[in-house]
Amino acid sequence: MKILKRILLGLVGLIVVLALAAGGFALYTVRRSFPQTSGNLALPGLQGQVQVIHDKQGIPHIYAANSHDLFMAQGYIHAQDRFYQMDFWRHETAGRLSELYGAGTVSTDKFLRTLGWHRIAEQEYAAADPDTKALLDAYAAGVNAYLGTHSPADISLEYSVLAVDGLSDYKPEPWTPADTLAWGKAMAWDLGGNLDDEIQRAILNKTLGPDQTNQYMPLYPSDHPIIVPNPATGSLPLDNLRQQITGVNAQIGGYFRGIGSNNWVIAGSRTTTGKPLLANDPHLSIQLPSIWYEIGLNCQPISDACPYQVSGYSFAGVPGVVIGHNARIAWGFTNVNPDVQDLYIEKINPSNPGQYQVNGQWQDMTVSQETINVKGGGSVPLIVRATRHGPLITDVYGLSKFTQQIGLDPATPYALSLRWTALEPNYLFRSIFKLNRAANWTDFREALKDFAAPSQNVVYADVDGNIGYQTPGNIPIRKQGDGLAPVSGWTDEYEWTGFIPFDKLPFAYNPPQGYIATANNAVVGPDYPYTITLQWDEGYRAQRIVSMITATPKLSAQDIQNIQGDDMNLGSTEVLPYLLGLSFDDPKLSGALNQLKGWDNQMRIDSQPAAIYMGFFNRLLSDTFDDQVPQAYWLHGEDRSWVILRTILKTPDSPWWDNTTTTAVEKRDDILRQAFTQGYADLEKRLGTDSNKWTWGQLHTATFRNQTLGESGVSAIESLFNRGPYPVAGGPSIVNATGFNLSLDDAGGAGGDPYAVTSVPSMRMIVDLSNLDNSLQVFTTGESGHAYNAHYIDMADHWRLIQYYPMLWTRANVEAQSEGTLTLTP
Repeated sequence: MKILKRILLGLVGLIVVLALAAGGFALYTVRRSFPQTSGNLALPGLQGQVQVIHDKQGIPHIYAANSHDLFMAQGYIHAQDRFYQMDFWRHETAGRLSELYGAGTVSTDKFLRTLGWHRIAEQEYAAADPDTKALLDAYAAGVNAYLGTHSPADISLEYSVLAVDGLSDYKPEPWTPADTLAWGKAMAWDLGGNLDDEIQRAILNKTLGPDQTNQYMPLYPSDHPIIVPNPATGSLPLDNLRQQITGVNAQIGGYFRGIGSNNWVIAGSRTTTGKPLLANDPHLSIQLPSIWYEIGLNCQPISDACPYQVSGYSFAGVPGVVIGHNARIAWGFTNVNPDVQDLYIEKINPSNPGQYQVNGQWQDMTVSQETINVKGGGSVPLIVRATRHGPLITDVYGLSKFTQQIGLDPATPYALSLRWTALEPNYLFRSIFKLNRAANWTDFREALKDFAAPSQNVVYADVDGNIGYQTPGNIPIRKQGDGLAPVSGWTDEYEWTGFIPFDKLPFAYNPPQGYIATANNAVVGPDYPYTITLQWDEGYRAQRIVSMITATPKLSAQDIQNIQGDDMNLGSTEVLPYLLGLSFDDPKLSGALNQLKGWDNQMRIDSQPAAIYMGFFNRLLSDTFDDQVPQAYWLHGEDRSWVILRTILKTPDSPWWDNTTTTAVEKRDDILRQAFTQGYADLEKRLGTDSNKWTWGQLHTATFRNQTLGESGVSAIESLFNRGPYPVAGGPSIVNATGFNLSLDDAGGAGGDPYAVTSVPSMRMIVDLSNLDNSLQVFTTGESGHAYNAHYIDMADHWRLIQYYPMLWTRANVEAQSEGTLTLTP
């Protein structure tokens, strides 16, 4: 017995030793890529010494004596914290994801290669001015200095996972300026066009007819705010194409319906400090790491040769600060969502697929050969054809005919080409650098002249007390047509004749109302002489923001926080009166209805009525529209659905209420009763039968997923990199815009969680122009891209609870909040 006991104890000891060894190896594996943030580090290529002070949130503040060193250090620091994210993004923008992830991303690569983002970026670098090239080169040199001294496993844990998955010999290639410039195309895709809407309108016109299509895709409500009311002037193939675009969007995290952003600026006459307050919270797809990387860039001393002192939000892979402030001015972005994409139907020569028709004559296309390399060996050839308008995007799944959809001659082959402003070389990054060093309103507007795509609502404030607004961007002027649907490309009938001149784009400076607020709503009214778009956000967020701004004579930073965290569902105030006028015999339903009667319409985490309302609203949308609308275009719950409902609710016998799959003729109250009954039953299945325990946060959760690896479907990988779920407040078209996709409802047949967060306020920033050190910020996850680093997910609770961190500015405050100081030497 003693011998057996000794053997068992020995085995236990061995297991413990092995477990400790395995634990130690695991700890080493996950920590080996953590960056050095203190001490000294040699960085060949620097011209002088650089100091990098990391504050307690892991945010680096870089201090350098010249611009070259400043931006080289930024490249190095970005690579330290986020290189896997940078590498993923550059493979994405170059259409090379299959090199990392295999055959599953070939279709995405085909589409992105056809668009040619990286090819255009290379042209932009070749045409850049010497100063812009120098900064791009310095940044790339910093990234490459990091890559040159680190193996893939030392760079990020993701590479160790890829190595196990068959990519053991992978070594990241050197970073190039074109890798940086191509990221601008990805953001323009995410923010800049109506390609999907053109396809949707063309299909719905055939499915529903023009009248119902116009109801289902309404124009901007006349009772919602306009940003600059009086601007200073100065079918199957289409379905296949939409499926391809949807696949690309899922991969790169773009084009979510209901996505948007908020920003506003308050003049000193309306603030408690007597100086402007500027707020911004861009709404983008949920992801991990955060899309943003906060940073401070400081020349010491400031000089003509080194004019940068700027703090705010950057993208990993991109030099400079995109949103933030310098010592003199602050700025913030929201998306204009201009119509800068047009689909042209091209006639293809039946005898020569390399030719297309222009004004009765056959012209040669531009044709290039691409090769897509696939992990594990093999390659896929791709021929990219382009007309005068742009690439033939239907080539990604084969030449298609549109005869059945739009009545074209079946004897002639057709294809769709895409004209898009972002596919024409521009000087976006020169604009960013100029914006970073702008000192006044004149400099600010001069910088934005180069901001070609994506077009943004840019608000402005300065330390002298001025506020302003500018729409920049290349927005086309069409010979005819409204850009809402595909048009014929074989004549000059629908050609672009130029872009709206910069001095004719909307702007405002120190407006009499003392504030400017934008939330992707209409920039101008019908009296504006040019067409920016006909498909603005419907303006509910803007309406709520403006009402909260004007309700308080003097606003403080705390008031701004309250606005950014507001959960008011304005759509519910228009829908509920029709439901609350009904009665139900079932005691459970009567009790739920009483809960809604006392509700304040706020979608708070702990709100029971918010959960009840969304269960009902989800069913209301599906019961009203899904029988008549193709599944690809079911409503997601954003403000467009609110506008449609508020219109048809006034008509109890609208054709929309009738369920075409039944013999009865349903009317409004029939559908309201049905939706409320079904919605309550759905919540019982999801949350249990005790409705007293229901909360909105139980339904509405945010899970941050590492791009690609987090979507692997392998639970071990997901547990390594993903974080969540976190209960959150808000919803789509609410100021606290945590968007979701109701068309994923299980009961509706699409499969999936209809309340899971798909888009988020990706960061929140409040800049106090009376004292920049009083400015505040928070973003979704954390600064680090390294799983298990202390700053990987440390901001998530602050973010979801609408809490903030200091946005440190002066060096004294940075040093007082220091977590470590890294000195870089040549």
